Amino acid sequence: MLSRVFGFGRRSFASLTEQEILALAISSEEDDGRIYRAYAEGLRDEFPASARVFDGMADEEDSHRAVLIELHRKRFGERIPLIRREHVKDYYERRPDWLVRPLGIDKVRAQAETMEDQAHRFYLEAAQRTSDASTRKLLGDLAVAEKSHQALAHRLGLKHVPEDVKSGEAAGERRQFILTYVQPGLAGLMDGSVSTLAPIFAAAFATGDTWQTFLVGLSASVGAGISMGFTEAAHDDGKLSGRGSPVKRGLSSGIMTSVGGLGHALPYLIPHFWTATAIAGAVVFVELWAIAFIQNRYMETPFFRAVLQVVLGGSLVLAAGVLIGNA
Repeated sequence: MLSRVFGFGRRSFASLTEQEILALAISSEEDDGRIYRAYAEGLRDEFPASARVFDGMADEEDSHRAVLIELHRKRFGERIPLIRREHVKDYYERRPDWLVRPLGIDKVRAQAETMEDQAHRFYLEAAQRTSDASTRKLLGDLAVAEKSHQALAHRLGLKHVPEDVKSGEAAGERRQFILTYVQPGLAGLMDGSVSTLAPIFAAAFATGDTWQTFLVGLSASVGAGISMGFTEAAHDDGKLSGRGSPVKRGLSSGIMTSVGGLGHALPYLIPHFWTATAIAGAVVFVELWAIAFIQNRYMETPFFRAVLQVVLGGSLVLAAGVLIGNA
């Protein structure tokens, strides 16, 4: 780790020979080709049109690697030194985002543009460090080619991803995000915020003890979070419904359930009863309106209908808790 941060044991770019610069270019093209193919495979099931764009980019990187290897064979023979980007100080690195699933369309396209810009800069600098005419010409040509990759991606995009397909892919990605994260998270937030109102405020007004109220709220929130999380993960594996990973949905639901309950339980860490209760009431107000906003924003529920369902329902549960606690 320290060697990567401080450059211990790594060569400076200025110290590389022409053979090592060619070897570094070859390994970089190999890596970028693999990354583009990983992008394509990660997108193929849900976004086949965009996957074909990255297949084309990978093919272009393979052609660059082939001409670099041929030049190395002519100038230096068959043995290519083992030198990679992590062996050189101040050389650009590839973040492992391409290993993460699911891949986001916009994020992948932005990362591809960054990769091409970095490769363009490398070839410009490499061309300045070689005196052989044929090598310098090739590196300069590759710099131009990397710069034109944006145009290549644009051409491939026009061919494989016209605007109607691109908008459809974006809509599909948004739908998947809602099904996997927003919907279970919203259900958890609603359950945690509303279902814990009655026990927390009943305990508060029945005991007048802020610490005991906090313990009731903590246990109710954590218990509800665990229950909701396991229920969400167990009842649907997502394969037929298309709702995504059950683990992700379970975590979203469980965490947001606990957050919803803890929001109005934490104020009871304040020892003064009425201060704690006033703050908890204000938190409840914010929670309920936030739920209504999320319903309107992501679930396309009419705002006034969402307010009626959530704010009115939550207020009734809160009133029930206060009445029971004072009984």
